Amino acid sequence: MMHLFINSLAASAGGGLTYIRNVTPHLSASADVRVTLAVGQGLQREFHGFSNLDFLELNVSPARRFWQEQSRLRELIRSCRADVLLSTGNFAMRSSPVPQILLSRNSIYTSADFYRDLRSRHEYRVWLDTRLRACLAKRSIRWADYTVAPSEAFATDLRRWTGVQVLAIHHGFDHDYFFQDTTPLSPEVQQKLESAQGAVRLLFVSHYNYYRNFETLIRAMPLLRQRLGGEIKLLLTCKLIPGQNPGAYRPEAAARLVKELGVADVLVELGAVPYHQLHQLYRAADIYVTPAYTETFAHPLVEAMACGVPIVASDLAVHREICDGAAVYFPCFSPEKLAESVTQLARSHETSKHMAAVGLERSRQFSWKSHVDQLLALARTLIDAKRAKGVACPPASESRATRSGGHDVPRI
Repeated sequence: MMHLFINSLAASAGGGLTYIRNVTPHLSASADVRVTLAVGQGLQREFHGFSNLDFLELNVSPARRFWQEQSRLRELIRSCRADVLLSTGNFAMRSSPVPQILLSRNSIYTSADFYRDLRSRHEYRVWLDTRLRACLAKRSIRWADYTVAPSEAFATDLRRWTGVQVLAIHHGFDHDYFFQDTTPLSPEVQQKLESAQGAVRLLFVSHYNYYRNFETLIRAMPLLRQRLGGEIKLLLTCKLIPGQNPGAYRPEAAARLVKELGVADVLVELGAVPYHQLHQLYRAADIYVTPAYTETFAHPLVEAMACGVPIVASDLAVHREICDGAAVYFPCFSPEKLAESVTQLARSHETSKHMAAVGLERSRQFSWKSHVDQLLALARTLIDAKRAKGVACPPASESRATRSGGHDVPRI
């Protein structure tokens, strides 16, 4: 039986926690796999009823997480006699005591647009912090035996950035799980949705941050109101109010832009909606829109496709990879082209219907079971290589330089 140690200390909220929630059931269903899952304090309650899983709850502050991972976790991995380490939070363990797979899923480290955006906002402290984290992330890719990205587009960026081989394994989607909860939306959210009836309802699922490019979306609203006769609503799963979004991103500039453009009546700020209820929100929308200027996978696109919602997306390689023919694409920083694309869909029922059908079929190509199966196959490749040599795998930096003499990169 293979013993997999998963470092998920970074999974405190958002995509990191969603990822662990989705892969855990499939790991538990693997009869020949035992899993030790390192999670932050209080998070074990998120997981129950799973066999083959052991939990380590650690009280680690975000500021000290990296250093704890490099020291304390090392002894825990040895003591539980794990075979493979899976590091899920962008940073690898240096000189891991066992072969290591790194999951890299933060594209801001490689995004020139993000650094430009920070400078334009005079966010120099965030710029410096991101640069430092990017250095650690880049080194981490060399420390790991294998690095896995959630899309081929992001894997290509990482290869270009590091000169190291990076594998692409798509994140998944579980149709049955996503649609199983029928709990009604809160009365407040339901009331706001009902107030938007009769308008063309655009939906953007994201907390406020800079790289999702809210400002371009807001600038498109006056144009859309003009072109669609005023019947337009933008549904947001956040509020443009300081202190009501995770992270250090400041929404004041976006809120000022809303006021300056006079589009407060267009925005419907729903606030955060629980993941298990999101399918109700998607189905209340006419068009899903994302103006993000950098992404690694973009789960909401798959969720929107699964709900039969046509998509207008910024023209990123990753968006085209995920959506293919289920979206209309526009240049990231062009509110004019965004408005033009939305208008095109809003005025063509046949085009919207066709794209919805294409998207529904496309969404079925993403599977968490397939994702986990490919990760486990990669882990077994590392174990087999270690056993064949009769010694521990070499450090990542050495194995990269002598790849032809070691284990081959599997085709995923």
